[in-house]
Amino acid sequence: MRLQVLGTAAGGGVPQWNCGCPGCRGARANPSWRRLHASLAIEAGSGQVFLVNATPDIGEQIETCAWLRPAGRSSALAGVILTDAELDHTLGLARLREADTLRVVATDTVRQAVNEILAMLEPYVTIEWLTFADIGAEAVPVSGKRPRYASARPPGAWVSALRWAGLLYAPAMGVWPDVTAGDAEVLFVDGTFYTDAEPLSFGQRTATQMGHLPIEATRGRLARLGTRCLYTHLNNTNPLVDPGSPLHEGLGVEVARDGMVIDL
Repeated sequence: MRLQVLGTAAGGGVPQWNCGCPGCRGARANPSWRRLHASLAIEAGSGQVFLVNATPDIGEQIETCAWLRPAGRSSALAGVILTDAELDHTLGLARLREADTLRVVATDTVRQAVNEILAMLEPYVTIEWLTFADIGAEAVPVSGKRPRYASARPPGAWVSALRWAGLLYAPAMGVWPDVTAGDAEVLFVDGTFYTDAEPLSFGQRTATQMGHLPIEATRGRLARLGTRCLYTHLNNTNPLVDPGSPLHEGLGVEVARDGMVIDL
C-alpha cells in the first residue's frame, strides 16, 4: 500500500477566498504555502486507488496523482471513502458524475445523510454504497459532531478515523481514537487548530467545541507514541501554515505537505 497526500487544509483551503488573516495573506504572496482541502489517495492494489473524502478540490487533486491518470476512458479510481458527511468532504462527489458507477464507502449514519444531497446525481451516475468492512478497513469513531445541514438528525457515527492496514487517518478528531501505537505505521491526525482558543478570533466557539482537539492538547501524546505521526486538516488561521513559524521547532510531530508520498 502507498499513499499520496492530496491536500492538507481544513474547510476553505489556504488561502480561503474571503479571508485576509496572516496565513491567507502569506499563501497569496508565497504559493508554496497554499494547501488544498485535506484528502488522501490510497493505492490498495495494482491499478486500484481509493480517495479518502471527496473535496471541492477533487478535480485538481486527481490531476496531481500519477496513479489516477486515465487510459482512454478508464480510471484506476476504485472508490471514495468518507470519514464524515461534512460538505468539505462530500461536495467533490458531484465532480465524479461522469463515472458509470461510483463506489462510496461510509458508515450508515454518513450514508443516510449524504444520500439526501446526492439525489441530484441519480440521472448521471449509479452510487454503490459499501461498508468499511467490504474493503477490509475499519471506521473508528472519533466524534459525534454532525454537519450543520444534518443538525436535526439523531446522534450516530458522524465522524470516523479510517484504519486500514498500516494507516490511521483522522483529519477531524474530537476524542482520541480507540487504537494504540502498534496498530499503525503512520497516523494522520487532526491539526485544524493550534490552540483551543484560536477559533475565537473569527467565531464564538473553541476548537474542542467545534469538534477538533487542538495541537497543544495532542502534540505531547503523539510524540510519545513511537510511530510516525503527521498533522493534517490545518485551518487557515493555524500558525503552522507558515513553514517559517518558530512553532515548527520542537513540535515533535510532522506537518503533512500536499503531494508527499508514503509507502507502507
